[in-house]
Amino acid sequence: MMDGPPTPPRRQLVLVTGLSGAGKASILNVLEDLGYQAVDNPPLAVLGALVGDGDELLAAGVDSRTRDFEPEAALRLIEELRQRPDITITLVFAAAEPDILLRRFTETRRRHPLAPGGPLGHSVADGIAREEALMAPLRAAADMVVDTSDLPLPDLRRMIERRFGTEGGPGMGVSVVSFSYAKGLPREADLVFDLRFLRNPHYVEALRPMTGQDKPVADYIEADPDFLPFWRCMTDMLSPLLPRYAQEGKKYLTIALGCTGGKHRSVLAAERLAHHLHSGGWRVDLYHRELTAGATPGTPRGGIAAVSPTEPRLASRAAGREALTQAS
Repeated sequence: MMDGPPTPPRRQLVLVTGLSGAGKASILNVLEDLGYQAVDNPPLAVLGALVGDGDELLAAGVDSRTRDFEPEAALRLIEELRQRPDITITLVFAAAEPDILLRRFTETRRRHPLAPGGPLGHSVADGIAREEALMAPLRAAADMVVDTSDLPLPDLRRMIERRFGTEGGPGMGVSVVSFSYAKGLPREADLVFDLRFLRNPHYVEALRPMTGQDKPVADYIEADPDFLPFWRCMTDMLSPLLPRYAQEGKKYLTIALGCTGGKHRSVLAAERLAHHLHSGGWRVDLYHRELTAGATPGTPRGGIAAVSPTEPRLASRAAGREALTQAS
């Protein structure tokens, strides 16, 4: 019995949507650099025709700037495209906190699309609130939500490159994030582990200025008799979960590890987990939120390590907001 002709690979289509000022243009620019044919803000009727037939990679920005834009119509079009056997479609939603968006619009003095004046008024804050409500259905349906509130532009680029580049291992990318509970849970977290049960290096004067990236701190935490049992339980649980998430079509998974200050225990555990997952063949981003937020230029702390989690890169919060403001 002869086999039939091989099934051609599916064509990649990335739809980028989200909130104005959150970095949609930056994401489209990265996709264009990756070889995607990028089209910003086409009318939905035109977008359907643009997809057409062919084998080129396609990325399109869809947002509230379009006249008579309706999220329901966009969702219907996405569902129609998902039914096509020749297309793999990914919906990416760019988001940021309202105060960050307000600051970006204030710095650039640009007019918000939903605060153009007239009956809608000139208040940028009102425009941001209107757009959040309008775009909520698309955010709920997104395959990947990218929150750029604290994400520097170089790290955003690496995230998109690793997710949509043509090379790599498993289709799902994994982001490992350390954080401080005092400053809130990471908004993008899918799985959260609490490290506050471990003994705290903060109360050891010699260790307090260091971080979980320093060997004395790592040795101190790993010497806790409960660290190894926790580590085994966590990795044993993740081992079957990650392949199942990938099989179900999840494109990006964020694992957050938190402690009180986000400097010692969570950083050490995130470093170890990133190494563990990377050695298992997963594409891993490593991000130390509090180290990045508190870093100063020239300090080799924090950031994201995309390929080699052993060398996290510096990326300051202020620089990231400025870069996204200029690029969005």
